[in-house]
Amino acid sequence: MEKPLPAIPAKRYFTIGEVSDLCGVKPYVLRYWEQEFTQLRPMKRRGNRRYYQHHEVLLIRRIRDLLYDQGFTISGARNQLGDLLAGTRPVPLPELVDLPDDLEPDTEPLGVVAVGDGATAPEAVSVPLLPDVIELGPEQLRAELLSIRELLAL
Repeated sequence: MEKPLPAIPAKRYFTIGEVSDLCGVKPYVLRYWEQEFTQLRPMKRRGNRRYYQHHEVLLIRRIRDLLYDQGFTISGARNQLGDLLAGTRPVPLPELVDLPDDLEPDTEPLGVVAVGDGATAPEAVSVPLLPDVIELGPEQLRAELLSIRELLAL
């Protein structure tokens, strides 16, 4: 079993040697990753000495996880990081379909949902479809989202 990585100390800047120890990779690997991952840009001072900030150490650990633990290639890891840092994962959107006039698109039953401890949620939960959500004001939408959060916490 591989030993866990050490905790990141509360410092503003880290040298390449410190980052190497914190992330379990050699300094030459860190320099190579700078070329491959545009998100990784340590500050360079006198003599081209690299200084990494806390968020960059976390990014390096994420890159290490993608490459070493999850088995991604450099290109695959680059794509994964691009999706994560952009805050958007590609999710297919449902196609919009014209409904017949006699079908009302107000709610849709979901059924029983299993919860982590073996309990089940209510048998049928009505979820408003998109047209109803659009009509809600910001405060109503916030209240609706809070009630959903409470249901999920059960």
